[in-house]
Amino acid sequence: MFIHHHPYAPFIQPDTTKLIVGTLPPPRFSTGTLLERDVDFCYGSYYNSLWLYIDAIYRLNWRYDNSEAAVDERKHFLISHKIGVCDMVERCERAKIDASDLGMQNVTLRNLIGYLKAYPNIDTLLFTGGNSKNGPEYFFRKHIKDQGLKLNLVSSTVPRIHELILPVMASKAKPSAVSHRIIKTVSLTSVSGAANISISKLPLYQHLKAKDPTFNTFDFRVMQYREFF
Repeated sequence: MFIHHHPYAPFIQPDTTKLIVGTLPPPRFSTGTLLERDVDFCYGSYYNSLWLYIDAIYRLNWRYDNSEAAVDERKHFLISHKIGVCDMVERCERAKIDASDLGMQNVTLRNLIGYLKAYPNIDTLLFTGGNSKNGPEYFFRKHIKDQGLKLNLVSSTVPRIHELILPVMASKAKPSAVSHRIIKTVSLTSVSGAANISISKLPLYQHLKAKDPTFNTFDFRVMQYREFF
């Protein structure tokens, strides 16, 4: 059994307002056997990379290699846009060494609610996937259920949007302070290649593809992510 540890600590600043929430990077990021165009940071897999879409949105012309400069480019972007990263999974076990979400067993989750309480400026969670089994939203729902919390549906249109009402403890100094925070969650279409099948079945994608035969699943994600990044 392969023990798959998350290789990166959460990347959050005091003024972070949005958190990107996935599961964990492919096993090669934990074993240090990166491919030539991988970046040694969250979402660093070149062949399944959130950074490709952000790069296209902002026309950043980023590096895609194992260099520290490539990591710094992404960290600078996150800091300047008040975006952080905190994946849901700290560790899991795998019978097969691959990046399949369904292959994760005996999963240990990170305390994302704890991070939300520690960083009060966070108001949005960007899930890199929906509520399919072992996806980031799936694990987040499990995490908050254990704490007596739930997500409330705001919009069922892809990307689906929910709200979490997070209780806030009043302090002695501010006994009349707001008793809760509203955290918006957005379930973005996964960056995984496997999600291309589900994208192709969406009426919006089919409509756009019919209007422009060159429109593809990469373009669809760029269009979707642009609103939230």
